Amino acid sequence: MSGPILLPGATGLNGDGQPTTLGVMGGGQLGRMFVQAAQSMGYFTVVLDPDVVSPAGLVSHYHIQTDYLDQQGLVQLMQRCAAITTEFENVPAGALVTLGAARPTAPSADAVAIAQDRIKEKAHLALSGVPVAPYAVIETPEQLAAVTDDLLPGILKTARLGYDGKGQVRVSSRAELAVAWESLKGVPCVLEKMLPLAAECSVIVARGWTGECVHFAPQRNLHREGILAVTEAYEGNMPTALAQKAVAAAKNIADELHYVGVLCVEFFVLAEGSAEREALGALVVNEMAPRPHNSGHYTLDACDVSQFDLQVRTLAGLPLVQPRQHSAAVMLNLLGDLWVNGATPPWDAVLALPGVHLHLYGKLQANKGRKMGHLTVTAATPAQANATALQAADLLGIEAF
Repeated sequence: MSGPILLPGATGLNGDGQPTTLGVMGGGQLGRMFVQAAQSMGYFTVVLDPDVVSPAGLVSHYHIQTDYLDQQGLVQLMQRCAAITTEFENVPAGALVTLGAARPTAPSADAVAIAQDRIKEKAHLALSGVPVAPYAVIETPEQLAAVTDDLLPGILKTARLGYDGKGQVRVSSRAELAVAWESLKGVPCVLEKMLPLAAECSVIVARGWTGECVHFAPQRNLHREGILAVTEAYEGNMPTALAQKAVAAAKNIADELHYVGVLCVEFFVLAEGSAEREALGALVVNEMAPRPHNSGHYTLDACDVSQFDLQVRTLAGLPLVQPRQHSAAVMLNLLGDLWVNGATPPWDAVLALPGVHLHLYGKLQANKGRKMGHLTVTAATPAQANATALQAADLLGIEAF
């Protein structure tokens, strides 16, 4: 289904005099920031999420509190909304099929289904023009036994429902591989060869209904225990040729999927002088996320158009403009670990630093590893942004980078 131009402030589908309403499947922090971007442009919003205190549901005009496959909930969403998006890739693709039959839905069920399955995802990423890491599919004991030694050491990843380091086990021998697969209940998996990394980066693109595509410059990312910890976004954070190659690959993936919406593609930069870099090249594509991405949160404060503004524009069929970054930026993820024994982090000291922007997601329970918010530091130069971010990290007890 093509996407109509849904102007803010226009009369709703039912002619009820209300502004046009946009819906989002999922009530986490990404949904919350989409809702806030949509509301700033004059749209009404609806969130479908089973959690009564979901971050997005708490700030939306309407919150449909049902399971993602609940037929009554889906009908309510379709009745209220002119168009619908999703904030995380594990929304059941079947729900998006139902919604897409009646309303413009972006991203499509097909694109989300591919991102939900690492096996399908690998095949599509290989069309980007950048290689994927060497891998093997493991769905049967026979495939487990057939794994070649050159894939070890490696990372065994479940084909479905893995994120932020979940559903992943590092293995260095065939014996460890067998134990790891058994620990993952023998579900379909992908074994990826571990590669010597110089850096990790990501590219966020936004593609419209008619194929126009814009992008942000690549972000350089640091992960700890599988969770994004730091994003550095400024000119010169990676070599120009590599940055251009990553952007082209991300756009190729979006085009090949006929994607509509915001898409993030993650890449590995291989270590200089390694045999793997000699064989594969400097850049390897890792995975994609069919939604805005944690590494793009800096765009709220450092760019004239954020990734969430572009999510609204792509969904509503509005013109896309190439974003411009006006400040160097460093983003720190704020995990539940900071709220040790119920203590409140020293926000007063942190906010006394220049160029600091605090975003908390309204989550009521702080658990270890849970994303509670992020801190973005903007400055005129990368050196200034990094220096202030290191000061903030020290105040918060976050490991230096």
